[in-house]
Amino acid sequence: MSDWNIARVADIAAPKGLVGGPFGSSLGSKDYVESGIPVIRGVNLGSDGKFDMREFVYVTPEKVKQELSRNLAEPGDVVFTQRGTLGQVGIVPDFPYKQYVISQSQMRLRVNPERAIPEFVYYQFKSPDIMMTIRNHAITTGVPHINLSILSQLKLALPSLSVQENISTILGVLDDKIALNGRIANTSLALAQAKYDEVAESASWRSLPMARTARWLSGGTPSTTEPSYWDGDIPWISALSLKSPWVADSERKVTRLGVERGTRVVPRDTVIFVVRGSSLDTEFRIGLTQREVAFGQDCKALLAADGIDPVVLFLAIRSHSSEILTLVDHAGHGAGRLSTDLITNVQIRLPDRSLKTEIRSHLRHLVDLGAGRQSENRTLLELRDSLLPRLMSGEIRVRDAERIVEDAT
Repeated sequence: MSDWNIARVADIAAPKGLVGGPFGSSLGSKDYVESGIPVIRGVNLGSDGKFDMREFVYVTPEKVKQELSRNLAEPGDVVFTQRGTLGQVGIVPDFPYKQYVISQSQMRLRVNPERAIPEFVYYQFKSPDIMMTIRNHAITTGVPHINLSILSQLKLALPSLSVQENISTILGVLDDKIALNGRIANTSLALAQAKYDEVAESASWRSLPMARTARWLSGGTPSTTEPSYWDGDIPWISALSLKSPWVADSERKVTRLGVERGTRVVPRDTVIFVVRGSSLDTEFRIGLTQREVAFGQDCKALLAADGIDPVVLFLAIRSHSSEILTLVDHAGHGAGRLSTDLITNVQIRLPDRSLKTEIRSHLRHLVDLGAGRQSENRTLLELRDSLLPRLMSGEIRVRDAERIVEDAT
């Protein structure tokens, strides 16, 4: 790393390449339309990939021309979160849009191509050292935030452009594989859901209230002040960590003692869903456990009753997500809440007799395919996150990293 240069973000920016989001009321929900120029928000920067194309809102070209032209972003620009979840970073893709607007909570860097490669800058900002630096420099009055002045003075280690390109390519191979696995997983689940919806219309199927389809279990939270309850090997699922249809891991884990003193474990093939939390404002989070897990009081777990296939139960409940969201209550406590009395009465479609073996096997295969791709992604993410700081510090040579990635992919 002795031949790497240290440069400020301001030093690698193109002319007028470092800008913030719109001021004040220049852009808000009142300006959003059904289609037009997409607005980049924090939700587009928080995924495992370089950019999340979901959940765009849009503004009209006229609005952009009149008020937001200085806040435009284009493919190759690096975008940072300014306030809220600090450390979020993304790189604007070149498809399907050629022009974007950044929101009030984002900042945009357009890199001078003679100094740096955008992908390399993106990966630098994903490294633990830079993320720690951002948090250390954050202004903590009110909502934690940074500003253009702070961002512009952050220092990066820059090798030659060719080395930047090689490192970006290595890490990009992992990100591309992770993204592909994600698409395959989502497609397999969509196919499983479509097949369930098709066969559920059969006259041999019946409608049952959810109360009669499973054993319902409530979870809990061990004391967070007792170290012996935490940092074990059992994933502890909460409304915050239940973000995938395949429930297999969590950042927080409990010990066996923690289970005994404040929570509950359920086995593989348990349906688990959120019944309390802010996520219920927009989505019904539901998953199928892939291993033994513990869970908190903001979730419910369902053990399929005898004769009911857990995959079918999972798909059946999932098919009623929109209906279930209409039952969410926000009165008096802010975060959404699903009353057990209400949700247990939701009618779902299940086979009147044993499900045909070929249909059951088909649904299981599709759901397991998605689970397998997610499991592979956890391994790839661990590899990427371990290689990233070592490559960025010069600790590991590009040639050695190439061999590691080749073996993994």
